[in-house]
Amino acid sequence: MNLSEGLIGGTTVFFVGAITGYWVLRWKERGVAVAHELERQSRLDAARREAEALLREARLASSEESMEIRRKADTEIGERLKSAASVEQAASDRRTAAERMAGDVALREERIDAEAKRLEQRAETLEASEKEARELAEEVKQALSRISGLNPAEAREQLLKQIEGESLSDAARLVRNVIEEAKVRSEETARKILTVAIQRFAGTHTSDISTATVALSGDDIKGRIIGREGRNIRAFELATGVTVLIDDTPNAVVLSGFDPVRRAIAREAMERLILDGRIHPTRIEEVVAKVTEEMDETILRSGEDAVVKAGVGPMHSELVKLLGRLRFRHSFSQNILDHSVEVAQLCGLMASEIGIPLIPAKRAGLLHDIGKAVNHEVEGAHALVGADIVRRCGEPEDIVNGVASHHDEVPHVGLLGILVSAADAISASRPGARSETMTTYLRRVENLERIGMSFQGVERCYAVQAGREVRVLVRPERISDDESLLLARNIARRIEEELQYPGQIRVIVLRETRCTEYAK
Repeated sequence: MNLSEGLIGGTTVFFVGAITGYWVLRWKERGVAVAHELERQSRLDAARREAEALLREARLASSEESMEIRRKADTEIGERLKSAASVEQAASDRRTAAERMAGDVALREERIDAEAKRLEQRAETLEASEKEARELAEEVKQALSRISGLNPAEAREQLLKQIEGESLSDAARLVRNVIEEAKVRSEETARKILTVAIQRFAGTHTSDISTATVALSGDDIKGRIIGREGRNIRAFELATGVTVLIDDTPNAVVLSGFDPVRRAIAREAMERLILDGRIHPTRIEEVVAKVTEEMDETILRSGEDAVVKAGVGPMHSELVKLLGRLRFRHSFSQNILDHSVEVAQLCGLMASEIGIPLIPAKRAGLLHDIGKAVNHEVEGAHALVGADIVRRCGEPEDIVNGVASHHDEVPHVGLLGILVSAADAISASRPGARSETMTTYLRRVENLERIGMSFQGVERCYAVQAGREVRVLVRPERISDDESLLLARNIARRIEEELQYPGQIRVIVLRETRCTEYAK
C-alpha cells in the first residue's frame, strides 16, 4: 500500500513535473517567439523609417534639383531675352543711323548741287573779271609805257631786278635768323656731328695717333707674348690699359690706345720684355710698374726742360707734370710741347716789342694748351679746362684769361690773350709746322684769294694769318648789309668744297660806306 501509494505519488509527481516542464517550455518558446516578433517588428519599423527618410531626402533632392534647373532656365531665358533686346536695339539703331545717313546724303547732294551752281556762277564772274583785268592791265601797261618811256621788256627787267633785290634781302634776314637759332643748338649738333664723324672715319691719322708698333726679331716670339691660353697678353693689357694686336704682320706687334702716355709705357715695357725673354704675368707686372715709375720721372723731366727753355721761372709742380705729358701728344703731326715752348718764345718777343711784361706773356704762351694734357674725363674746351687748371695752381688772373681766351671762348681782358692767339696762329700755321709743304701753303693762299675775288661785288680780297683768315672788301653800292652775310656764307661754302686744309678758315666780309662832302 505504501509502495503503491509511493508509486502513485511518484508517478503523479512525474506527470505533474512533466506537464509543468512542458508548459514552461511552451512559455519559453512563446517568449522567444514574442521576442523574435518584437525584434522583427522593430526592424520593420526601422526599415520603414529609413525608407521614409530616404524618400524624404529623395523628394527634397529632386525638389532642389528641379528648383536649380528652373533657376538656370529662368536665367538663360533672361539672358536670351536681353540678347534679343540688345540685337533688336542695335538693329533699331542701325535703321535710325541709316535713315539719318540717307537724310544727310540727300542734304549733302542738295548742298553740292547748290555749290556747283554757285561755282559755275563764280567761274563766269571770274572769267569776266579776268577779261576785264587783262584789258585794264593792257591799258595800264600802255599808260606806263607812255609815262616812263620804257618798253615792256625794259620795265620787266627793272621789276625783276627790284624783286631780286627784295628776295635777297628777305633771304639774308632769313639766313640770319636761322643762324641765330642754330647758334643756340650748335653745341648739341656739333657733338652729334663729331660723334658720327668719329664713328664713320678711321683713317690714317687716327691710326697714327692711337697705335704704336713694336718690332720683333722673329714671329716665334708672338706665341710667347700671347702665352698659354692667352694669359700673358691678358696680363699685359690689364697692367697697361692698352690693347695688343697680334696679326699676320711679319715681325711686328701693334699696341692700340688713345692715351699716349699709356701707349708709351706699353711700348717700352713690351720692348724690355722681348729683350729680357722672360714673359709671364708676374714679370709683366714688374716691368710695367718699373716703366711707369720711370715714365713719371721722364714726364717730370720733360716738363722741367720746357720750363727752362721758355725761361719763365719757377712753376707749380702740377703744371710741370702736365707740361711733360704734352710731350706725348701731337696736333696735325706737330708736338704740342714743342709748340707750347715756341708760342712762349713768340709771346715773349712780341711782348718786348710792345712794351708789356715779358714773363707773364711767356707763361701764358707756355700754358695755353695745358688743357690738352688731361684726358677725356674732364669735359669742356681745352682752353677753358686749361684756364681752370692754371687758376687752381695759383697763376694770376691775366695769365688765366690769356689761356682761356686764346680761342675766343671768353672775351679778352688785357693783351695777353691777343698775344697768345697771334703766337698760336703763327706757330701752328707756319709752313712745315704741321706737315704742309711751302708749295701747298702758297697754293692754298692763292686759291683763297681767287675764290674770294670770284664773287660779284667784291673789290679786294686778302688771305691773312698764314691762310687762316680771308678778308673780303665789297663795293657798298652793290652789296648791302644783308647780302654781305650771304656772301660770307657762299665764300665759306666754296672754300669747303674746293680746298683741303687743317683746322678752320675764318671769312670776314667788310662793307664800308664813305660819304664825302666839301664845305665851300
